[in-house]
Amino acid sequence: MIFITAKFQVLPEHADKWPEISGEFTRATREEPGCLWFDWSRSLDDPSEYVLVEAFQDDEAGAAHVQSAHFRAAQEKLPRYLARTPRIVNTTLDQDGWSELGEMAVE
Repeated sequence: MIFITAKFQVLPEHADKWPEISGEFTRATREEPGCLWFDWSRSLDDPSEYVLVEAFQDDEAGAAHVQSAHFRAAQEKLPRYLARTPRIVNTTLDQDGWSELGEMAVE
């Protein structure tokens, strides 16, 4: 699977509305056949920072995502709400979902 984490530094005046601003892109991405998850979280330390955790089944699914019409639309729309270019970690993992964190197992 392709596993991606990206940090989006949203302009403070738009931070509270980011889920709505990115909503169409989020919904469309989640509907892609190869999307495993596409989840936003807001930083506890910086309310203007959102963290996106996303995963796609394979290289083909990742390519389909970045070539989609909704991705191109997001490229046009979202940067105007950002304070800087998003930072990203992108890697390929030999697994197809979440593993359990055994060190904190719930009995």
